[in-house]
Amino acid sequence: MIQVPNKLGAKVGGGRLGGIDPAAIAKAEAALKSLSGNFAQWLADEITKLEAARQVVRTEGVSAETMESLYLRCHDLKGLGATYGFPIITRIAASLCRLIDDKEKRIGAPMPLVDAHIDAIKAAVRDDIKEEDHPVGRVLVQELEARVAETGA
Repeated sequence: MIQVPNKLGAKVGGGRLGGIDPAAIAKAEAALKSLSGNFAQWLADEITKLEAARQVVRTEGVSAETMESLYLRCHDLKGLGATYGFPIITRIAASLCRLIDDKEKRIGAPMPLVDAHIDAIKAAVRDDIKEEDHPVGRVLVQELEARVAETGA
């Protein structure tokens, strides 16, 4: 048997925390905690942007441009939901992203299902449903994901 040296492991500390400064991690966590007081406002701002993108789709119609804007807002929430303390929003936004991810099929996405995702995100914040294991949240997410799967997305 030939043993191949693990050069990547050596570069990052041999798979241990030797290559990562624990003090730097603690400093980053403290900085994130100090910003957490702003999370509610930042999340509200992101949801406002998502709602504005939906309104543009409604007023200007479904087009590559309007749906791209909606997709970008949704994608932002997918990345930020858990950071802002709402992992369920990350999961709902991920489901919506799957629905409208393909640029070729995006304009054919069923708008009632798009609206259901956006309304679910807004309801999660309104009702303070943060975790995916919340009884109402879990059922809602499972239903949205099932509907997206039915579309073939």
